[in-house]
Amino acid sequence: MRKNLIGIGIVTILLLVFTGFFHIFHEQKNLNELVLYGNVDVRQVDIAFRVQGRVAELYFEEGDFVKEGTLLAILDKSPYDHQISQAKANVASVKATVENGAILLNRRRQAVEVGGVSKEDVDNALSSYNEQLANYHAAEASLAVALDNMSYTEVYAPTDGIILSRIREPGTVINPTDPIYTLSVSSPVWVRAFVDEPHLGEIYYGMAAEIYTDSGQIYDGQIGFISPMAEFTPKTVQTTQLRTDLVYRLRVYADNPDHYLKQGMPVTVKLSLKKRGRK
Repeated sequence: MRKNLIGIGIVTILLLVFTGFFHIFHEQKNLNELVLYGNVDVRQVDIAFRVQGRVAELYFEEGDFVKEGTLLAILDKSPYDHQISQAKANVASVKATVENGAILLNRRRQAVEVGGVSKEDVDNALSSYNEQLANYHAAEASLAVALDNMSYTEVYAPTDGIILSRIREPGTVINPTDPIYTLSVSSPVWVRAFVDEPHLGEIYYGMAAEIYTDSGQIYDGQIGFISPMAEFTPKTVQTTQLRTDLVYRLRVYADNPDHYLKQGMPVTVKLSLKKRGRK
């Protein structure tokens, strides 16, 4: 009986020692690690045409992944084809006038040398030629604008991303800047999190972080933004407790984002504090 009691006592002592070491290790780990909770943020781009017209084709649906430079949609090109044809005809007409004006100016200059015309006639011919030349440059500029407008009837993906919203449909008449798609860009992707004021001095720009999703994925990251202002403005008279309620917004950028990181997804961010003097 006595041996059993001694054995039980030894086991109890060992359990207490183990429990003590566990708590010490756990507390030490907590001191060396700051855990924050936040949500994934992804930049969004509204895709629109730079000119007005009737939507002819939309090539993608919501949820489709598109690469940078992919043709997303086009407008009816007919009106812009006509504008280009008209601008080209105007250039040809003005060019002919300029060539004729150059011939006339040359004749006036030759005639003035033999007294066939006055110096005033030469000046008038030169002024007319310069005006025709300016009209020619204006016609060329109009043609360039018409060609640019034709190119604006096509819209391309500005970056890799996923179509979040398909806002318009073929046949819709739109104005410039009316959005047709909303694109969620693939990079950068960051986590919006908050740190309380007592821990603000323990974090810094470029600080390494680990991002954990509820489904088990782990991503490397780093702090890329620390707000200089508290999210909650304290009262005029502060107590120590009120000061500890202040929080500051962070952006933790994911170094290796993928399609599993979705807008608004809740995640956990872990920051190692060992490099800040913790032991």
